[in-house]
Amino acid sequence: MRNTAAWAALAALAAMTSACASFSVTDDAIERNTAQALGLAKGTFTVTDRSNDGVKASYMVRTDSDKQYSCYVTGGVSQLGRAVSDAICSELGKGGAIGKPATGGTCNALLKAAGKC
Repeated sequence: MRNTAAWAALAALAAMTSACASFSVTDDAIERNTAQALGLAKGTFTVTDRSNDGVKASYMVRTDSDKQYSCYVTGGVSQLGRAVSDAICSELGKGGAIGKPATGGTCNALLKAAGKC
């Protein structure tokens, strides 16, 4: 009986630490991380077409200035709580310039040092 309880606890812990995006990635986290990635204020864009695939949540963004982005975040749950990655976004119709920031050319010293500008 004791061994069964230990295995059940281990299985529950494994399930919690590898939770899918539908549980671990909240709409608020998507909005917050997308605002940061695009350099926009929360509330100045709309998130639509969210789909969850394992730990990845993909979605579309339309800004108040009518720009459109395809974005995704990844997420999971650990003993410390939920963890959501930074948003990765590509502006639609821009052809995906590899290594360039999606924020319209905004570049800082860290991005320059990494060769991303």
